[in-house]
Amino acid sequence: MFALTRPDGYQLSTDPARLDLDRVHRWLATDAYWAIGRERATVGRAFAGSIGFGVYRPGDGQQVAVARVVTDRATFAWLCDVYVDRAERGRGLGTWLAGAVRDHLAELGVRRIVLSTADAHGVYAKVGFTPVEPDRWMHLDQRVTQVTGKDQSPTSPLTVEG
Repeated sequence: MFALTRPDGYQLSTDPARLDLDRVHRWLATDAYWAIGRERATVGRAFAGSIGFGVYRPGDGQQVAVARVVTDRATFAWLCDVYVDRAERGRGLGTWLAGAVRDHLAELGVRRIVLSTADAHGVYAKVGFTPVEPDRWMHLDQRVTQVTGKDQSPTSPLTVEG
């Protein structure tokens, strides 16, 4: 397991037993544009097959942020489902979390990490992420809304967030 503590007391851990998946589900399903409506069982399966990173508040230890990494733990990783509780934003937790993920994966030997974001480019740029080459990267997005049955695939490459 991987763990860090910031000077102000916030803790980061990859201990799956510490993740509050009910809280994570609520965040993702109700407030994360890429996962609105995601079912609780889906969140559980996704985290079971990934490395989950939780950030915990000093004092009460309540989870205040999360990230999920899908990886082979050797060459490649996809950073996704990054969320910081609205009440905790503005404290640099997202940047700290992204940097910790980067550093942990580097310790494993992972050299390529991808992510997708519609609105947090600046957060990730602070820890070294850069835009991908659109003429090299491709994706297949098979999401379909359950309500309309219409294809909801984004028009630009690598826009799937979770």
